Amino acid sequence: MADACSSHRLQVGDPGPVAWSVVSAPMVISVTPGSPADVAGVVVGDEIVSLNGKTPADVLEYRWLADEADPELEIVSGGVQRTVVVAKRDGEALGVEVHSAVFDRVMTCDNHCEFCFIHQLPPDTRRSLHLKDDDYRLSFLYGNFTTLTRFTEMDLERVLTEGLSPLHVSIHTTDGTKRSEMLRNRRGAVSLRWLRALLDAGVTVHGQVVVCPGVNDGQVLADTLTGVLDEYSDLASLCVVPLGVSRYNKEERMRPHRADEAAAVVDVVHAAQADFMDTLGRRVVFAADEYYLLAGVPFPDAEAYEGFPMHEDGVGMASSFALEFTGAAAARGATPGFFAAVDGAPAQGYRAPRTAPGAGESSDGSVAVRMAPRRDAPITVLTGGYGAAVLGPVLADAGYHDVEVLAVPNTFFGGTTAVTGLLTGSDIAAVLADRSPDRRYLLPDVCLSQGRFLDDTSPDDLPIPVEVVPTDGASLRALLDARKGTT
Repeated sequence: MADACSSHRLQVGDPGPVAWSVVSAPMVISVTPGSPADVAGVVVGDEIVSLNGKTPADVLEYRWLADEADPELEIVSGGVQRTVVVAKRDGEALGVEVHSAVFDRVMTCDNHCEFCFIHQLPPDTRRSLHLKDDDYRLSFLYGNFTTLTRFTEMDLERVLTEGLSPLHVSIHTTDGTKRSEMLRNRRGAVSLRWLRALLDAGVTVHGQVVVCPGVNDGQVLADTLTGVLDEYSDLASLCVVPLGVSRYNKEERMRPHRADEAAAVVDVVHAAQADFMDTLGRRVVFAADEYYLLAGVPFPDAEAYEGFPMHEDGVGMASSFALEFTGAAAARGATPGFFAAVDGAPAQGYRAPRTAPGAGESSDGSVAVRMAPRRDAPITVLTGGYGAAVLGPVLADAGYHDVEVLAVPNTFFGGTTAVTGLLTGSDIAAVLADRSPDRRYLLPDVCLSQGRFLDDTSPDDLPIPVEVVPTDGASLRALLDARKGTT
């Protein structure tokens, strides 16, 4: 359920470009009944060639054009083009959801980072997952991290003109030479000038440092955090996350953290927090939950996360989950981000649905994929290794000793992969193969993007039924409490 490290922003490195990109007109995938578009005759499957005479390059431009009063749409359907004028008031929603966030070519990455997780994906995973972007638009829409090595004056102008904030920037180190080495791109030495320009213009920016043992840890990390305080102190926040290593890693220098190395990173971050507090009155930099688990040290108090600004990057997820479970904080839920973004997530709310379309939602908030056992059956929560390390103590402290927490080993990716968001159907199926079908198996929705696991399977492919539930503490608590009084 809970996760020590988020997976939906898993762009931990930015390797070289790929040829595959999406070039298409926005295609209508849903129309809100009774909306202006519905009344005007727009239907699912229509391709919007232009709005008000302009061809949108992405969902951002599309929304600007669609928000105008009485937009004129050039639509192609079944090979026939027609003009549709939608009668709507200025600011009224058009009522159309389109197929993707980007209609022109995604800005692919021209770095060659040895720590890139995309290079460590299994070779037979779906093509879209191997798209390596460095696109500031996806940074705004989904929270992907960009290195800014392909950022231009024109991009800066658009960010400022359209108010594309916040953005998310991979820093890794403030030393130009070391950054160029890590990105394997000479522009890495100078591209942080765009970070300074964004901050000077008032854009909110969240930063990231992926720490690779023996490369940018130790004194390099300490110098990086000092450099951030000196040069980029107006960053909204900065997360320090550990290198992820799958069994497909081919880079000799890339290896998992040892426990003592993880503890050293925590110490460096805490020392930097003290410096930031003395200078700015806020901590700014935070270590990912995974570091505390690796080091075997307690998580900081919830107040130390200052509102959890980098919750979706695995910072403070354990503490916020506990707060949600006890009712001390509102549920945050989970958002898809990187993998959903490259899969062409729908634009509505800039977030893709995690559960399969048409799934029936039960009264306690779960989604029954197939006929499940009776509602008062014993419960097992399926989760990754890190999730189990967090969820087990939370349940025990709250007295839910009858709820089983089942950690699913990640053999699909292997290596150090233990986050719940990267669980696949094949690994879950292997664990469920010899389990009793008389239990209720709860599966956090962070494992799914549009109803699919990363290995292209779905919950319907599992050997016994599971219930897909929201990935937050409040939802789990409500579901567990709903068992009381059932028959």
